Amino acid sequence: MIEKELQNYLFDNYPKENESCEWKGFQSLIHSVSGSTGDDIISYISAISNMEGGSLLIGVKDDTIEIIGIKEFHNYTTDNIKLKILEQCPNLTSEGFDVEELIAEETGKIVWIFHIPKHKPRQPVLAHNRIWQRVNDSLVEIRPERKEAILSEPAYSEDWSAGIVPDATIDDLDYEAIKLARKNYKEKSPGLALEVDSWNDITFLNKAKIIIRGKITRTAIILLGKQESEHYISPAEAKIRWILKDSKGVEKDYQIEGCPLLLSLNKIYIKIRNLKYSYLKDGTLYPEEMLTYEPFTIREAINNCIAHQDYTKSGRINVIEFDDQLVFSNLGSFIPGSVEKVIIEDAPEEHYRNKFLTTAMLNLKMVDSIGSGIRKMFNFQRARFFPMPDYDLSGGKVKVTIIGKVLDMNYASLLARNIDLSLDDIILLDKVQKKQTLTLEAEKYLRKNGLIEGRKPNYFISLKISKKTGLKAVYTKNKALDKKYYLDLIIRAIIQHDVLTRSDVDELLWKKLPEWMNENQKKAKINHLLTELRIKGDIKNVGSDRSPKWILLKN
Repeated sequence: MIEKELQNYLFDNYPKENESCEWKGFQSLIHSVSGSTGDDIISYISAISNMEGGSLLIGVKDDTIEIIGIKEFHNYTTDNIKLKILEQCPNLTSEGFDVEELIAEETGKIVWIFHIPKHKPRQPVLAHNRIWQRVNDSLVEIRPERKEAILSEPAYSEDWSAGIVPDATIDDLDYEAIKLARKNYKEKSPGLALEVDSWNDITFLNKAKIIIRGKITRTAIILLGKQESEHYISPAEAKIRWILKDSKGVEKDYQIEGCPLLLSLNKIYIKIRNLKYSYLKDGTLYPEEMLTYEPFTIREAINNCIAHQDYTKSGRINVIEFDDQLVFSNLGSFIPGSVEKVIIEDAPEEHYRNKFLTTAMLNLKMVDSIGSGIRKMFNFQRARFFPMPDYDLSGGKVKVTIIGKVLDMNYASLLARNIDLSLDDIILLDKVQKKQTLTLEAEKYLRKNGLIEGRKPNYFISLKISKKTGLKAVYTKNKALDKKYYLDLIIRAIIQHDVLTRSDVDELLWKKLPEWMNENQKKAKINHLLTELRIKGDIKNVGSDRSPKWILLKN
């Protein structure tokens, strides 16, 4: 790679400094490896390992990632420096700890990337006999709460997907899958394309973080393994099951695909019927067409299942296709805790069930980018005026439903004519159209911004939005009319008919009351109206309490 390509590669893969990534100059390694306490390589390695692991880049300018290169290596190489650091950093594991060298061809500038594993459970990593961590942009001695979090971790929390399969060799991997993996890797990192072609398969798989130092991992078997190689990860399964069901839930067809999942993904994808969906926009006689499901959405949903499946539960990934929706599910809890958190923060998650597998999938362009794929799925549904994806996190699994049709024409009209609404607002309004429960905070926010009216739990889109979207008819159905209107209606009806029974009054007002009211609420409203007229002396009950008959007292 030339220097510009190298810098672009670093920006693409290590885009910003945070708790898992640090950029440092360190042009001389004589005193930088183990030198100034709290400001040398081993201190930064301690800090990064004591969070979730990550990367330390040296030979680049802090803040700008400008490549300045390492000028003085002393007697260090990428191999012997690892031994030095392991000696200087008690509790740092050698598994997953590596140093990668990148060279700018025309300038000869050299950058080293330290790939740092997460600390072992209950074993913080030390440097200079101290424990370090990152807090914002500062390297500090570990804070009490972080130290307590490490010391109270479960004793066993290894990354299952990074496990080595002792008896497996590269011959257990599928040739076509490796070929596609190379192609995807070059598309993900175009600056390395020529180098990738010169690498043998072992080198490529090491660089793509699919295997570890030439040893086959469970990740390699899942993504690239031959069909007959799945036994290496038994009792875990690496299978995707597609099921086609009719509107009554009766199974019509199915297909099961296993290793290598890199190839099986496409086999499942082409089974899904992705037909054209037509819209007739206002002011035109010509329909606009698009695919019912955005291809990215289908692939992202399946790849998320692959990346986050709890393989230790020995289950399968499911893709269930109905006439108007797709349902994807994988075993295991949703580690971020809530979908809203992922959407709002739109940032890489700090914790992963299968971090090694997820990193490999990122390198192979199977996932768009860690953390932003879900938000993109929501935006693609928005572009179609379809409901937002529904996530069900119950029952020890993650299930996401993608609806492939307009659920409510009023809501679709809202999206079509209000492009200034934020995605967060649309997600909340989507809950309103689906009649899902709103939190107290969400209700207050929507009311404050004039987006909803009605009583809990029967909210509806407010007049503010209705005027913009042509939903005035819907608003009229949901908005309670002025009380005087109802009182005058009762009086006029009695004048016309001389006497009204309770059933007459109910028939007169029932359909004119707001649709958000349930039966009990409507009955109570009519009771209040009749009571008010009686107290004012306008009407009188000449029947019984059980069978009232109302007459007019005044003309």
